[in-house]
Amino acid sequence: MTQALEPVLRLGVFATVFAVMAIWEALAPRRRLAVGRGRRWPRNVALVVLDTMIVRALFPTAAIGVAMLAAAHGWGVFASWSASPGMALRWLAFGASLLLLDLAIYVQHVLFHLVPPLWRLHRVHHADPDFDVTTGVRFHPGEIVLSLLIKFAVIVVLGASPGAVFAFEILLNATSLFNHANARLPARLDRWLRLVLVTPDMHRIHHSVIQRETDSNFGFNLPWWDRLFGTYRAAPEAGQAGMRIGLDEFADPRELALWRTLLQPFRAVK
Repeated sequence: MTQALEPVLRLGVFATVFAVMAIWEALAPRRRLAVGRGRRWPRNVALVVLDTMIVRALFPTAAIGVAMLAAAHGWGVFASWSASPGMALRWLAFGASLLLLDLAIYVQHVLFHLVPPLWRLHRVHHADPDFDVTTGVRFHPGEIVLSLLIKFAVIVVLGASPGAVFAFEILLNATSLFNHANARLPARLDRWLRLVLVTPDMHRIHHSVIQRETDSNFGFNLPWWDRLFGTYRAAPEAGQAGMRIGLDEFADPRELALWRTLLQPFRAVK
C-alpha cells in the first residue's frame, strides 16, 4: 500500500460502512428520532467535511506519515519487533500496537470528559440531540486536531508500524460509525457481541443527558477498558427507548446551526 493510496482506501471503507449503517437505521431503527435526519444530517456531514479539509491542510501525511517516519528512524517500543525478520515478532508488534492504540483512545476520551477545556471541545459531539450514524462523525475541528497530535505522540512512543496504524484507523472509523448507529440488534446478539466490541446499545448510554451515564462506556472499539477500569454501564436508567440524548444546555433547535456548533466551545453556558 502506498501512502497516496491510504486516503482513497479509508474513504472507500468509510463510505461503504456509512451507507450500510444508514440503510440499517432506515430498515430497523432502534429508537424514534427526536429531531430527525433532515435537520441534523446536513450540519453533521458539513462538519466532517470541514474537519477533513483542515486535517489534510495541516497534516497531509496524517498518522501513516508519522508511522513511516518513526519506522525510518527506529523510534518506539515496538520498532525493532516490527522490523524483525521473524513473522512472530512482527505479528506480536502489530497486535500489541492495535491494542495499545485503542487503550490510548479510551484514556484520551476519559480526559476529554474530565478536563474542562477539553470538555468544551468534546461537548460538540455530545450536543447532538439525536444518536445515529452521523453522530459518529460530529466532532469539533479543534478536537480532531488535538486528537491527531495525541495519536501522533502515541504512534512514535509505541513505534507502531504503518500497517498497524492503517489497520487501526480503518477499524476506528468503521466502529465509530457502527456503535453510533440507530440500529436495532437482537438482544442476545448484543449481549454476546459487546464482550468483544462496543455495540450501539452500549455506546448510546454514553450520550445520555444524565451525567453519570455520560461518564460511562468510553470505549470506541473494545469494551474491555470500560470493564477493567470500572466505567462500564450495562443499561440506561430509563431504558434504551426512554433515555434522553444530548446536552440540556444545547437543546435549543437553533444550536443545530453550523456556525453555532463551531463557536460552541468558546461560549459560556449556564
